[in-house]
Amino acid sequence: MAMALAAPARPWHVVTVNPEFVIRARRDPAFHAVLEAADLALPDGVGLIWASRILRTPLRGRATGVQTTLDLAALAGARGMSFFLLGAAPGVAEAAAARLVTHAPGLRIAGTYAGSPAAEEEEEIVARVRQGGPDFLFVAFGAPQQDLWIARNRERLGVRVAMGVGGTFDYLSGRVPWPSAAWRRLGLEWLYRLVHQPWRWRRMLALPQFAFLVLVSRLRGKSR
Repeated sequence: MAMALAAPARPWHVVTVNPEFVIRARRDPAFHAVLEAADLALPDGVGLIWASRILRTPLRGRATGVQTTLDLAALAGARGMSFFLLGAAPGVAEAAAARLVTHAPGLRIAGTYAGSPAAEEEEEIVARVRQGGPDFLFVAFGAPQQDLWIARNRERLGVRVAMGVGGTFDYLSGRVPWPSAAWRRLGLEWLYRLVHQPWRWRRMLALPQFAFLVLVSRLRGKSR
């Protein structure tokens, strides 16, 4: 990330990967290619930490979209850098921006826009981002649309870093309650979200699929 902030040769694409991403990428070649081409992949989800231990390639820790956004806001505020928040429902990005400025008083907000990943909006959104001239672009279109959108457009955006952040704006704005530290320490955000957003149950089906694939991979490794 320091390289991207210093003198980037091209905009960095940062992805926050969770088990749902892994399962989706297995059946979506375009999404798989985007994840492989990303400049930085952060483990967003306790499932990836568990998998890394099972497969004996342990990761140092998690980097959720919410916490990473807050950390980058503090860094950007200290350096007088700017954010553009793209996506989520109308008004949510603005509320999230207000929370970020409170968290990091030196942070500048170059713009916010709900928008969508629809092809007919693409040129207008790119123009808005370029006009704002942000250092960081955060895109909350949901997976896989947000990262496909960044991959298509990042060379035209004029930003240092572009990052897909899923539901981060909803949490920062207070629209959706953020799990307490106790839930997060136990790695039970998925259960907390399911209780508060029961419509997510279909997406949660990726979790047992992911666990099965990890265990099969471990067993195959043992048999070699």
